[in-house]
Amino acid sequence: MRIGMGYDVHRLAEGRALVIGGVEIAHPLGLLGHSDADVLLHAVMDALLGAAGLGDIGVHFPDTDAAYKGISSVKLLVRVGELLEEKGYVVENIDATVIAQKPKMRPYIAQMQENIAKALKMSAGQVNVKATTEEGLGFTGTQEGISAQAVCLLTSIYEGSAAVASSCAGGCGGCPKES
Repeated sequence: MRIGMGYDVHRLAEGRALVIGGVEIAHPLGLLGHSDADVLLHAVMDALLGAAGLGDIGVHFPDTDAAYKGISSVKLLVRVGELLEEKGYVVENIDATVIAQKPKMRPYIAQMQENIAKALKMSAGQVNVKATTEEGLGFTGTQEGISAQAVCLLTSIYEGSAAVASSCAGGCGGCPKES
């Protein structure tokens, strides 16, 4: 098992769409960034990449690369899912929190969870998204920006395989050498 944690923040700005969790939300301000600046999906991707020991989104999708200018973060999340698959990882669950004073996220959370689950080929029940305010405090409370945090749990398709079990020295509580 591997655990990952991700954090992201983007400034609110005029003239940008507000996209969070792959959902476009009607709001007078949007998030500023090279891609669509989807703060939630960026935090989720960093959690996943970190858990797998694959760096962060800046390594895979640098903001200096024109190919990612304005790109949907859902497309980037699909690619992260492919990277995890290539390395033999399965996402067990994701738990994330969006921190924003406004707009209220509750009406959009189910669709955000569905978007994340679909991009990663998971069930929606494996994805939990929450939202909170900071009671008017800090940059999110004064509506200068929005942030998100995410944690995830990965397992390897190789965990529990005969090859892993035969190389185990015992003491793990679950391998055949304990019997």
